[in-house]
Amino acid sequence: MRYRTILLFGAPGSGKGTQGRILGTVPGFYHCACGDVFRSLDLQSPMGRKFWEFSSRGELVPDTFTIDLWKQTIRGMEMVNRFHPETELLVLDGIPRNVNQAKLLDEILDVAQVVHLQCRDNAKMVERLRRRALRENRLDDAKDEVIIKRLEIYEEQTKPVLNFYDRELIAAIDATNSQVQVLQDILKAIAPVRERFAEDAERRATIAFQDPAILLGSLSA
Repeated sequence: MRYRTILLFGAPGSGKGTQGRILGTVPGFYHCACGDVFRSLDLQSPMGRKFWEFSSRGELVPDTFTIDLWKQTIRGMEMVNRFHPETELLVLDGIPRNVNQAKLLDEILDVAQVVHLQCRDNAKMVERLRRRALRENRLDDAKDEVIIKRLEIYEEQTKPVLNFYDRELIAAIDATNSQVQVLQDILKAIAPVRERFAEDAERRATIAFQDPAILLGSLSA
């Protein structure tokens, strides 16, 4: 099945991780941050060392590595019943980071909304990343040259991902507002998506209940 998905999209420091964590506490949403997946790696492991090799320079991790790790993670969350795709919208941030990743994910993601957190003030984003590095001990964000490199890569490689999705799916949100205002704007944009998804889930459940063959088929899938 393809996971019904909301993408939180924006430059480093735009606040997508913060907003994603908040949405993940709301019933009906499951938040997965690609950056958190990478940072949870054991840096002494082969995968952890490979991640640090690129992240420490502010560069993107190779696409195949990124997508394979993400797939393993999300399927693991599904297997241990932390993520329920039949009833929960998947909220992603930090992936896809380039057009090729978007193409690779298209076979498993059914993107219903792209929330574009816009911040035209690079100085403000740099300052946010500095504060986050100190607060969360994120050494990969501590150096100005790494931060600047990440912002450059976003403009060159990640921002073009917006052109991969239909324009009507993209909701532009001003990320320079307060966290509360940004959250309100996001909820207003995604509420219709959530309502349609809930209606579809209820309809599927009703059909499955009325037809035992469908229910048995979904359980054996």
